[in-house]
Amino acid sequence: MLEEYRDQKVVVDLSSTFVCLGKLTRFDEHFLELKNADLHDLRDTETTRENYIAASVATGVKRNRKKVLLRRDQMVAISRLEDVVDE
Repeated sequence: MLEEYRDQKVVVDLSSTFVCLGKLTRFDEHFLELKNADLHDLRDTETTRENYIAASVATGVKRNRKKVLLRRDQMVAISRLEDVVDE
């Protein structure tokens, strides 16, 4: 399933207060690897997860990591950045 997201800009919703946006480059049974990623802690802002993601789609991913590994067991959802809708 994840293969179709490889080399795509994605949004990964995590079970914590974090959301991560970036290019999915690799994955295995334990981790996802995103490059040129924005790992964002929603406790740092007053915006909602949905509004933060929509703003990132509109203005671009604000990279704060060259590479990040995310634990797959913390992943709630993954989608292509281009599939995010703001309606």
